[in-house]
Amino acid sequence: MQTQLLRQRARSFTVAVALLVLSGWAGAADPPSRVARLGYTSGAVSFSPAGESDWVQAAVNRPLTTGDRLWTDTRARAELQVGGAMIRLDASTGISVLNLDDSIAQLQLTQGTLNVRVRRLGSGQVFEVDTPNLAFSLREPGEYRIEVDADGQSTTIVMRQGQGEAYGEDASYVIDTRQPYRFYGTGLREYDQVDAPPADDFDRWAGERDHSYDNSRSARYVSPDVIGYQDLDANGTWRVDASYGNVWTPNRVAAGWAPYQDGHWAWVDPWGWTWVDDAPWGFAVSHYGRWASFGGTWGWVPGPARTPAYYAPALVVFVGGANFQLAISSGNVGGVAWFPLGPREVYRPSYRVSRGYFENINRSNTVINTTVINNYYTNTNVTNIVYVNRQVPGAIVAVPTTTFVQSQPVSRAVVRVRGETFASAPVAIAAPVVPTERSVHGAAAKGDKPPARVFERSVVARTEPPARPVGFAAQQPHLAANPGQPIDDAARKGLKPATAAPVPVVKMVAPEQAARPTALPPRNAAAGRGDEGRGKAEDRKAQPMPAGPPAPAAPPQATPPTPEQPGKAGQGGKEDRRTPALPPQVAAPPQPAPAALPAQPAEQKGRSGERGGQGAGPTRGAPPQAAPPEPPTQPAEPRGKSDQRGSGAVPIQGAPPQAAQPAPSTQPAEPRGKPDQRGNSGEARGQAATPPPQRPAPPAVAAPAPEPPPVQRGNPEQRGGGQARGQAATPPPQQRQAPPAVAAPAPELPPAQRGKPEPGPAPRQAEPQPAAKAPTPEPPKPAPASQAEPRGKGGKSAPGKPDDKKGDGDDPSLDPKQRQKKE
Repeated sequence: MQTQLLRQRARSFTVAVALLVLSGWAGAADPPSRVARLGYTSGAVSFSPAGESDWVQAAVNRPLTTGDRLWTDTRARAELQVGGAMIRLDASTGISVLNLDDSIAQLQLTQGTLNVRVRRLGSGQVFEVDTPNLAFSLREPGEYRIEVDADGQSTTIVMRQGQGEAYGEDASYVIDTRQPYRFYGTGLREYDQVDAPPADDFDRWAGERDHSYDNSRSARYVSPDVIGYQDLDANGTWRVDASYGNVWTPNRVAAGWAPYQDGHWAWVDPWGWTWVDDAPWGFAVSHYGRWASFGGTWGWVPGPARTPAYYAPALVVFVGGANFQLAISSGNVGGVAWFPLGPREVYRPSYRVSRGYFENINRSNTVINTTVINNYYTNTNVTNIVYVNRQVPGAIVAVPTTTFVQSQPVSRAVVRVRGETFASAPVAIAAPVVPTERSVHGAAAKGDKPPARVFERSVVARTEPPARPVGFAAQQPHLAANPGQPIDDAARKGLKPATAAPVPVVKMVAPEQAARPTALPPRNAAAGRGDEGRGKAEDRKAQPMPAGPPAPAAPPQATPPTPEQPGKAGQGGKEDRRTPALPPQVAAPPQPAPAALPAQPAEQKGRSGERGGQGAGPTRGAPPQAAPPEPPTQPAEPRGKSDQRGSGAVPIQGAPPQAAQPAPSTQPAEPRGKPDQRGNSGEARGQAATPPPQRPAPPAVAAPAPEPPPVQRGNPEQRGGGQARGQAATPPPQQRQAPPAVAAPAPELPPAQRGKPEPGPAPRQAEPQPAAKAPTPEPPKPAPASQAEPRGKGGKSAPGKPDDKKGDGDDPSLDPKQRQKKE
C-alpha cells in the first residue's frame, strides 16, 4: 500500500510539473509569425540590430524585426520583403522597423525614398510609414512612392496605384492616384500639388523586380506568406513526388552539400539562434517547409499552399548536448551539431509559445496529423523520437563552438564526423550555447554610419509603437543563466536598457485626427509652382501689395474676381442704378492748385494706379463738363488697393485751366464697395499722381468705341467705369449742358484710354496733385473731370483762357495755307 501511495504521489508530482511548464507556455506572448527579409543589397548598405548603436555591413537574408534599422549610402539600394509587400530603398535612405507583427508593419522613414509595392493586404492588417511630416497608411494593394527630403522638412507621396491615408497633427486626408502631394510641417495644413514624376532608374529597377515576382512559377506551389519564394525560380526546379507532393531541388550546389551548411548563425531576439543562409534563394527553404533526401539529392518540401505560413528561425534539431566535443587539428574543442527536420516531423520552438502557435507553426510548414502535434506538445522528452534525416549520410553539420557563437561562415569550419559518433548522442531543441555581442551584430565588418541627424528626427505616427528593445547588454546576464534559451516576454519587460541606444522620437496624432479620413485635400489651382502653388487647408489672408506711385499708362490686365467687392458698376457694361445723381456742376474762375488729400495707407490701395489710363478720361462723345471736387473733409474709403485701379491720378493734359467748385455739403455719402462709380480716379483715393509730359491732341468728338471683352464680376483691375466696358451709355443730365465740342473726326483711342467716368457722389478727378511728384518743372493745372481727355490727348481751351499747350497752328479751323502763314 505504501508503495502504491508513493507511486501515485510521484505521478501527481510529474503531472503538476508538466502542467506548470505548459501553463508557462500557454501564458507566454507569442512572437510574430512573420519577419522582414533583407532580400537584396547593392552598394554600401548598413544594418544596426534592435537596441544597439553600432552599424555593420548588412547581410542578405538577415531577418529584420521590431527595432532594427537600415541605411543605404550613396549609390546604394536595398530591398525588404514583408509578407505580401516589397519595400525598396533608394540611395541615402534610412528606415527603422517601429513595429512588426501579424497585424501591422510600421516603418519609420526619416530620409530618402521608398518604392513600396503591396501585392496583398490581409483583412485587418495595417501597413504604416511614419515620416517627419505625417503618418501614411497604405490601405490597398498598389504601388507607392514616398520621399522625405534631406533636411526632413517635407514628405512627397506619389501613388501610381492604390489608396492611402495621410495623418497629421491637425488634419487627415485620403490620397489616391489622382494627385501627388508634398506636405510641409506636421499638421498637413500646408502642401503642394505636384506633378507625378516620370519613372527614373530607381523606379525602373523596382518595376523589373516586381515583374519577376508577378510571373513567379513558384507561387503555384507555396503559400503566398512564404517570404523569398520568387528566388527559387532561377535557382532550382519543381517536380512532383509520390510521397511528398511538390518538391523543389536546387540546381547548383557543391558535392556533399547539405541544408543549413552555407551560412552562419545569429542571435535574433525574440527567437534566439537563427540561421542566415548565404545563398540568394536560401531564405524560404531555411525558415519554412521541410527537407528530404531523395537518393542522395536533397529536395525542399513546402507546406500547404493554402495555409498561412509561420516563420521559424531554423527548422533543425540540435544534437550532441552541452558537453559535445569535436576533434580538430589543434585538439578537442567544444562543438555544436544539427540536422534538418524531415517531412511530417514536429518542430518544437526553443522559445515559449502558446498551444495555438505551436499547432500553427507545424501545420503551415508540413503536412502533419493533428494528433501527432498534440502528443509532441505535451511530451517534453524528445530523446526517444526517431528523425529520418539523422540517418542520412552527410546530413549532420558540426562546427566548433567559437564558429557558431561568433557568427562565422559555417561552410569554412565544418568538421566531418562519422555517423556512429551521433548514434547515441542526445538531441535538443536549442543549441546550449550562450550568445555574445558578436552573435547579435554578426561577423560582418563595420558598416557606413549614417549622419546622426537622420535617425534623431522625430516622426508623426498614427499607431503607437511598442517600447524600444532593451538591447543585448541588458539581457546578457539572463541568457548566461539559461544557455540557448531566449528571454520570455514577461522577463524582457522588466529589463532596463544598459546602453544609451538611440530611441525613436514619435509624435502621436490626436485621437480625433487618427479617425479614418474620408476626403481628399482641397484642390489648389496653382499646383506644382513652388511657393506660389502651395495650398493650405485653412483660409489664407492675401498679402498686401507694396505701396508706391501708380505706374503711368500700364495696359489693362485681366485678373481673377475679388469676392469682397460685389455689386460694382461695370459688370457687363451696366451702371449701378443705386448711385445718386450729381447736382449741376458750375465752372469757377482759375484758382491756385489746392493741396492734395493725404494718401491712404498702403494696405488700402489697389491696383488702379498701375493700369494707366483705364477709365480716367471721359467717355468719347460726351460734352465736357466741369466736375466739382469733393470737400477735403470727405473721408477716404477704406477699400483695399483701390487707387491703383485707374489712371485718373495723372492730371489730364490739354484741359482748360479751370478749377471746380466745391461740392454742396448735402452730398450723399459714398457707398461702400463702389469704387468704380467714382470715375476710377486716382485722386479719389487721396493719392498724389505724377503728370505725364504735355502733348497736344485733336479735340475729342463723339465716336463709337469698340466693345472690349467682358470681364469677371468684381474684377478691380478692369474697371474704368461701368460703360467703358463694352456698352455705350447715355451721359447723365448734368453733363449735357456743356459747350458743344468741335465736330471733327478723332482718331480711335486705344482700349486702355476708353474709360468713362460714371456718375457717383463726389468725383475727385478735378483735384490737383502736389507739384513735388510731377516729373516736369512746372505741373499743369487741374482740369475738370468732364473736360479731361484720356492721357496723351489734348483738349480745347475754354474761351478767354490761355492755352500754352497748343499753338494756333493746331487750330483745325484754319486751312493749310493760313496755318503755314501763321507759322
